[in-house]
Amino acid sequence: MTRSADPRPATPTEYPLLLAGERTLGDGPPLTVLDRFTLEPWAVVREASPAQAELALAGAQRAFARGAPGPFERGRILDRAARLLEDRAELFVATMQAEAGFTRADAEGELRRAVQTFALAAEEARRLAGEMLPLEGAPGQEGRLGFTIRVPLGVVLAITPFNAPLNTVAHKVAPALAAGNAVILKPSSSTPVTALLLGDLLLEAGLPPAFLSVLCGRGEFALGLVEDPRVRFVAFTGSTEVGLAIQRRAGLKRTQMELGSIAFTILCADADLDAALPKIVNAAYRKAGQVCTSIQLLLVEEPIAREVEHRLGERVRALRAGDPRASETFVGPLISEAEARRVEAWIAEAVVGGARLLAGGGRRGAVVDPTLLADLRPEMKVSCQEVFGPVLGLVPFSGLEEAIARVNATPYGLATGIFTDSLELALEAARRLEVGAVHVNETSSSRVDLMPYGGCKASGFGREGPRWAIREMSEERVVTIRLTGRGRGGARR
Repeated sequence: MTRSADPRPATPTEYPLLLAGERTLGDGPPLTVLDRFTLEPWAVVREASPAQAELALAGAQRAFARGAPGPFERGRILDRAARLLEDRAELFVATMQAEAGFTRADAEGELRRAVQTFALAAEEARRLAGEMLPLEGAPGQEGRLGFTIRVPLGVVLAITPFNAPLNTVAHKVAPALAAGNAVILKPSSSTPVTALLLGDLLLEAGLPPAFLSVLCGRGEFALGLVEDPRVRFVAFTGSTEVGLAIQRRAGLKRTQMELGSIAFTILCADADLDAALPKIVNAAYRKAGQVCTSIQLLLVEEPIAREVEHRLGERVRALRAGDPRASETFVGPLISEAEARRVEAWIAEAVVGGARLLAGGGRRGAVVDPTLLADLRPEMKVSCQEVFGPVLGLVPFSGLEEAIARVNATPYGLATGIFTDSLELALEAARRLEVGAVHVNETSSSRVDLMPYGGCKASGFGREGPRWAIREMSEERVVTIRLTGRGRGGARR
């Protein structure tokens, strides 16, 4: 990926919506997108009006009724999209640095993963199939064949967050298109430009225009789309509170919910600290901690607690926070100054309540210094609510039983990491942790885009990952055939 000059425009650029494949300015009020570091206006996108939402829904319904391209062609379109993403890397990286506040490393990582997500969805589009049913194994069913086919649902509504404005969009849009659905995408109002650029790219890749709309709007706008009977599937990533509101409005529609989390990683006394600690630092502070699986609480077995405290403190104090375009920056700004103030207040509350500040704690604008805390109490906000910021708390434990109980005590269950050389401890944790994924000798934030990804309890349900998402976004239809017994020419045997 090549480097370019600072792309910040002198005046905010206005971006059109994508309305049933047509680039159209929104009829609603403007959404001003800030540069997350300078906090100055960077782009403008107008909200879609109810009339424009109706045009998008009607267009998607008509496109689906006419029929999607076949599986081979859908795969070709998604493959072309992956190649175009690679070709436009610098544009997308610069866009995410501005509207999401990502460092170059975070933005490039997001782009590489999105390329993989489109490539994986292309493979799955070409091999989406049902299975044979052994009907003749049932009494009286001799001469009868049975099989299933996978058919698309119709219109998929994808509602995506600010903290992964490209790859989470890819994880919802690419499988939906691979399955043959039409898509209406409602990206975060904080980071709409990346999604709009991706919509343009998909059209260039050959997607029939009416199969995709990218509409911007605030919360009530999205809930109105959820309620429309033409929407057959809702894929949402965001907070548990908003997910609950969407689920109430969705009724009998199918949904996939990737919601909130308090992410833990368990560090056992026999862990290889030289291997574990760099991974822990990356997982706690990348994207300024604004990832559902960012380590918020590191459970450390007591025999190694002092050593971990010392070594992690040194590593965290060495991290640089600030301008995401600066090469030395590891932690960029949060999505807004208001969120940065909230995180700063939670840190201060913890310190006043007796927590030890081992590193960080400061704030400049929307930038919060990477923060490391010890001596937390369970009632502190940094212990019992999702921080969604660059804050890591150290919590000692005396045995695996205690660590598992601490993780399972939260209402959430997305992912947990555990570092240990003991296969017995690892398998015990895998069986008993109430989470969607357990990563042994990796952090809670470990994710490979080809694997199923999702949680349980208040962290949601359903799975991302192209293979699994495509199955959720399609229906299994049973087909049976009674053989007549007639041979050639219509004569009975």
